[in-house]
Amino acid sequence: MAEPGDPDLSKDKPAPRPEADPDAEVGFCSPDALAGRPRAVEPEPEAAPEHEPVAGAVSKPEPEPEPEPEPEPDATPAWSPPPRRDPVDNLPEPEGMMGLYTVYALILFAIPTFGVSAVVGLLAVMMRDVPTHAVAASHHVFQVRTLWAAAVVAVLGVILIVVNAGVFVLFLLVLWVLMRGAWGSWMLKSRRAIPNPRSWWI
Repeated sequence: MAEPGDPDLSKDKPAPRPEADPDAEVGFCSPDALAGRPRAVEPEPEAAPEHEPVAGAVSKPEPEPEPEPEPEPDATPAWSPPPRRDPVDNLPEPEGMMGLYTVYALILFAIPTFGVSAVVGLLAVMMRDVPTHAVAASHHVFQVRTLWAAAVVAVLGVILIVVNAGVFVLFLLVLWVLMRGAWGSWMLKSRRAIPNPRSWWI
């Protein structure tokens, strides 16, 4: 405590600057520091610029989109042809169709039955009237000529067996009867007339 008469030393001390806060420098809070000072706003860090593609650099390929599932194929294959309607279905059925088929069957079975079925077929066609339908009439004439020719050649072949030529004649007769019987059946199934029923060939 200063005694009277002592010089006033407080006048010689400089007044502390209000902006200087020595306690703040050593970590203490002074009344001035507690009063608060406006804190300088730190600038926000700038966003890092996007890397521009370098010329010549290989960029990663973007992933390809997944392919859409293909529709299930149709049960019908594409290569299969469209159903074709047989023009035979539109043709009228000749009269006596079953009788004509029966005679052709007897002609074809003439070989395994040694001509017995051919004799039955010959009797069947001779007892029937000639059909009026053009297709049926052509088959009727074809069957009659086939059976009569087969009967005559068969008798001739049996006679020629004596001179060793009958076997050859009978063999040719078998081929001829089978060929005419099969071809006539196919033409009848197609409901087509025999082009030349009086011919000795097909």
